[in-house]
Amino acid sequence: MELIRLGGKIISRRKIDQVINNILNLRAGGLSQTEVASRLEVDRTLVCRLENLGEIRKGRRLAVFGFPILNKKEIKDVLEREGVDFIFLMSEEERWEFVKQKSGVDLLDSLMDLIAMAHSFDQVLVIGSNQRIKIFEAVLDKEVVGFEIGESPIQEDKYVDPGKILELVRVIRE
Repeated sequence: MELIRLGGKIISRRKIDQVINNILNLRAGGLSQTEVASRLEVDRTLVCRLENLGEIRKGRRLAVFGFPILNKKEIKDVLEREGVDFIFLMSEEERWEFVKQKSGVDLLDSLMDLIAMAHSFDQVLVIGSNQRIKIFEAVLDKEVVGFEIGESPIQEDKYVDPGKILELVRVIRE
């Protein structure tokens, strides 16, 4: 344990690191600054100042969900280069494997986790069928940008133009 003497006080660096990690994890988990401050019994301004110290970029957090995508790797690479915060892309085969490998309860839990994840972002881009885009809009009740790749039901992988996705992500971010 690293202890530091500051005048008449002894400070534990480990304790400070733990509190900072807790603050950041709770904020990343969706709690407000006030909720985090209350839970950890610290001043809300500490939470705010900590975030300001570490801020690299301002802007809204973006998540992208898409399926079934033929050129999934290419689209993922474009999204990663653009700094998209969360990417969930699947081919048709992966989509069916996702469903088949889970029991009913496990599948429901996985879907609920994905919905909660999507809800934690400021903006969501959905690459998929017209029906899937509508479902995301209804479930999230927030700004959802749709990039339609076909009429529902889509039963085969669809090529997605990386240039159009790049352009769309940049427009969303502006």
